[in-house]
Amino acid sequence: MAVEQYIWGTGRRKTSIARVRLKKGNGKITVNNKELDSYFPIDRDRGMVCSPLKATKAQGDFDVLANVNGGGITGQAGAISLGIARALVKSDSALAEPLREGGFLTRDSRMKERKKYGQKGARKSFQWTKR
Repeated sequence: MAVEQYIWGTGRRKTSIARVRLKKGNGKITVNNKELDSYFPIDRDRGMVCSPLKATKAQGDFDVLANVNGGGITGQAGAISLGIARALVKSDSALAEPLREGGFLTRDSRMKERKKYGQKGARKSFQWTKR
């Protein structure tokens, strides 16, 4: 009995966390047990998920299984993209250079700024009247 060999990668973006598994296959991408097209209806998000595979020309070589939670759709797509890139580097360290040049191995550190006390939001203040 052969045991399936998975390569794991973890990605984060805003408040989304993605656990990504790669295995040798024919390029099928599954996110939370759904097909990629049904989970991400927007083309931009689907492109973001597939972009590390396109950059390394490994689009038909691996099956991708991703479990992602937290955040919104775009944050989840970014987290999956980072997880795929990290797993690809684990599978073959020679892929690190094209992924680094494309910016796929850099975690996007931008987060939502917290609301401040005495203000309406993070930057916006309450309306000020002179008289």
